[in-house]
Amino acid sequence: MPNPPLKLCMISGSFEYDSEESLTIFRDYIEKNHPVKSTLIIYQSEDDNQSLAPLEDTDVLLVFTRRLNTAGEELERFKAYCAQGKPIVGIRTASHAYQNWLAFDKEVLGGDYQGHYGSGSLTHIETHPAARARPILKGIPPFDTYGSLYKNPAIAQDTKLLLTGKAAEHSEPVAWTRFYRDGKIFYTSLGHQKDFRVDEFLRLLANAVFWVAGRL
Repeated sequence: MPNPPLKLCMISGSFEYDSEESLTIFRDYIEKNHPVKSTLIIYQSEDDNQSLAPLEDTDVLLVFTRRLNTAGEELERFKAYCAQGKPIVGIRTASHAYQNWLAFDKEVLGGDYQGHYGSGSLTHIETHPAARARPILKGIPPFDTYGSLYKNPAIAQDTKLLLTGKAAEHSEPVAWTRFYRDGKIFYTSLGHQKDFRVDEFLRLLANAVFWVAGRL
């Protein structure tokens, strides 16, 4: 008997990167190609107070927000989802998703966001040699992306590095997985607006959603 459609809840709140438009592109892509039912929570400003109630009935949470000032009940709802060890996909500014819980980066995602290099050049994405056989990278050849390269000099020791990015003379980890309280986590520092026009990037995100859900 086939699995029921996967329930995906996506939180949009990264205004610098037009996350609403980008996640709408991704929603259309994943629903066209996979059995997925998506819910998109859209913040209109850093001080918006959107209800995160859909987190209580979702298979996977995808986070693409930046320094939202969420506090109180809704932030606690977000923290409770993480504490239960549930699947999470983080995109780019998810490393500083909520201003009142910046520890989300190190504690949950396993990252070490320390700013970024200047923009202007393409970033070339390559598979980490130890990750070539990982199912999450199936059908993902080397590709180029846009936007500045994030600095993550000391990601958690229990992460599994998937992809590295090279721009000019700089090289950084740009995608990895880990477990947090037995829940599967995927994070990528990619996610510029133009990246959502790159088929390899959309395929990577779709693979990540199904991997963290235990269906890949």
